[in-house]
Amino acid sequence: MLATVAMMMVAAAMAQKNASAQADKHEYVDLGLPSGTLWATCNVGASRPEDYGDYFAWGETSGYNGGKTDFSWKTYKWWNGAYDKLTKYCTVDNRTELLPEDDAAYVNWGSSWRIPTRTQQDELRKKCTWTLTSRGGVNGYEVKGPNGNVLFLPTAG
Repeated sequence: MLATVAMMMVAAAMAQKNASAQADKHEYVDLGLPSGTLWATCNVGASRPEDYGDYFAWGETSGYNGGKTDFSWKTYKWWNGAYDKLTKYCTVDNRTELLPEDDAAYVNWGSSWRIPTRTQQDELRKKCTWTLTSRGGVNGYEVKGPNGNVLFLPTAG
């Protein structure tokens, strides 16, 4: 997901390690991961785990719910006339992690939140047990951490 710059995404979020049990009024779950990453219990733009949340392009902080309806290259914030001529988050700057001002979780939820890095996503994928299920009529994955705590990620996008 991180490498596909213009791909729409539902923004999962993670809290900083020193966040309170409810960081900036959004809840998180500790899955017992080695990194200590705390995962939001719902997506940015959602009010409960079963809600899909908002869609964002990588490095953009206003998504579908904010009025963006065209997610093509021509409307991508960092596009400069061609997909191989991006102005940020590419070979121009070699950035693979979002700066706070370009992070949908940080901008929309507050300074305790970030869009997960590739390393954090890989850890979630590799260290947790994933089970396809349904919750409240919404299909998604139950992600069970090493400590037995669970996160629900709706399948969307």
